[in-house]
Amino acid sequence: MRNLTFLAALAALVITSSAQAGLDPKDPTWWDKYQYIQNGGALAVGDATQSIAYGTNVDVSNECGPQSETYITMKDTKVIAGGSNEIFRLPMRAYFSSDAGKSWGGADLPLPPAKGTNGIDFGSDPTLAFDSKGNLFYGYIVVFFGHGNGINGTQMAVARSTDGGRTWPQATFFWFSGGTDHFNDKPMITADRTAGSPFRDRVYIAWDAAAGGSATGGGVLVARSKDSGASFSVARADEPHGPGRAIGAIPFVGPNGELYVAWNDYAANTIAFSSSLDGGATFSPQVVISPKTIPFDAGIPAEFSRRALVYPACDTDRSAGPNRGRLYCSWMDVGDMGTDIFLSTSGDGGATWSAARAVGDRLPFAVDRFNHWLAVDAVTGQVVIAFYDTRNDTTGQRYGTDFYLARSNDGAASFAADIRVSNATSNEHDCNGVFPCVGINYGNQQGDYAGVASYGGVAHPLWVDSRANLDPAPGCSRGIKMEEVFTATVK
Repeated sequence: MRNLTFLAALAALVITSSAQAGLDPKDPTWWDKYQYIQNGGALAVGDATQSIAYGTNVDVSNECGPQSETYITMKDTKVIAGGSNEIFRLPMRAYFSSDAGKSWGGADLPLPPAKGTNGIDFGSDPTLAFDSKGNLFYGYIVVFFGHGNGINGTQMAVARSTDGGRTWPQATFFWFSGGTDHFNDKPMITADRTAGSPFRDRVYIAWDAAAGGSATGGGVLVARSKDSGASFSVARADEPHGPGRAIGAIPFVGPNGELYVAWNDYAANTIAFSSSLDGGATFSPQVVISPKTIPFDAGIPAEFSRRALVYPACDTDRSAGPNRGRLYCSWMDVGDMGTDIFLSTSGDGGATWSAARAVGDRLPFAVDRFNHWLAVDAVTGQVVIAFYDTRNDTTGQRYGTDFYLARSNDGAASFAADIRVSNATSNEHDCNGVFPCVGINYGNQQGDYAGVASYGGVAHPLWVDSRANLDPAPGCSRGIKMEEVFTATVK
C-alpha cells in the first residue's frame, strides 16, 4: 500500500469505481477496499479454503473476490507460509502448506476493536517471517475508519502462529497514528534465524510513516521485539531531521546479527540504506545504494490503473558458501526499452555498493518488468529474483504478464536464463478484445509487490494471477474469483 503526505489529502480523494483507470498514483492499495466498504459493499465471510492445481501452478487462495500483494516465507523445504490482501473482506489472509507447496489452506488474521461510533477497521500489506524456533510472524497495518467520517488512523500489527499459519492466537497492535498524524504504511518483517547471532530470534519490522521530520514521527521506522512479538520498541532508521519522504522500507539481517534497512527515498530519488549493529536500537547515517530515474512509480501498460511502485527488495547471504555476508538489493527503474529490475551488491556491510546492473534476459524488443522480490537461499547462497514480465504479450501493447525468476549461483556475477514460472499469461486490459475486463479489480490490480522465498535449493514464488477471474470458487455465494494468489515450485 502507499502513503500520502497527510490523511487530510487522502480523505479528500474520491474514486467512483474500482473499475476506472487513471487513479491517483499515490493512492494506497487499500483505498479501493475502503471505498468499497464505505459505499456499502457486501463483505464476504472468510471460510476455510483448499488450493487447486493448474498444472505446475497452484491457485493458493481459491476463493471469492480479488486478492492483491503477496508475500511468502519458508521455514524449510516442507513448511511454507504466505499472505495477501483481501479486497472484499476485512481481515488479512494467511496461507499455509506443510507438503512443500503441493497443497495449501487459508486462515484469517485477527483485527483489534474498532475506534469511535460506527467504527470499522481492516488489514492491509502482508509480510511474513519464521524464526529459528518455528514461530511464524505476520506483519500488517490496520486501517481504522467510521462510516461517513473518514479515516480515524492506522496502527501496526504483528501476529504470531506456532502451527505454521493455521491459527493465530497472538496479535500485538502498536504504534497507532490518528487524525492528521503520520501515516503508517507498507511494513516488511524479518527475523534473525542465524545460529551464533547475538540477536538470534529477534523480530524486526520496518515501515514508512508519511510526512515527518521528528525522531518519533515520520520517516523510516523500525520496531524490534525480544519476546517473540509480544512487545516492540521503535527507532528511526533514516535521517532523523529529514522530511521523511520514503516508501518501501525493507529490513534484512546479516550472518552475525547485523540489521540492515533499505528504502526508496523518493525526495532524493535514490535507493537509500542504513545499518544497525546493536539489534535495532540505533542506526548508522543513511547512505546511497544507487541513484535512479523513476522517483515513485511508473504508469506502465500492464499496471495502467494501479501503476508500478519503485521499492527495494534486499537480502543477505547467510550460507556457509564463499559469498557469506554479501548484501543484495534490487529495485525497478527505466531500462533499455521499458522498465527493468536492477541489482546492486555490497561486500563490506553496506559501506560501498556496486554499480547498478539490470537482471533478467536481454531481449530485442520492449518489455516491462515490475513488482519484483529478492531472496538469498540461506543453505545454497543462490540469489533468486522474481518479477512480473510482459515478454509473452500478444497485443503488442505490453498488457499481458507472466511471472519469471532470475537466478545466480556466483554471487550475482552472472545469471542463468530466466525461468517462466506462470504457465498462463494474464491480461487485465484486453480480454478477447473487451475492456474493461469483467471481474477485474482495477483499484488494486496486482498490488504493489509480489513475493519469493528460497531455501535448500527450492524456490517458491507467490504472485497475483487473473487467468481464473471468471471462475466460481467452491461455495462462492458472491460469484467469481477475480484476481487469485498463485504459486509454483522451482528446483
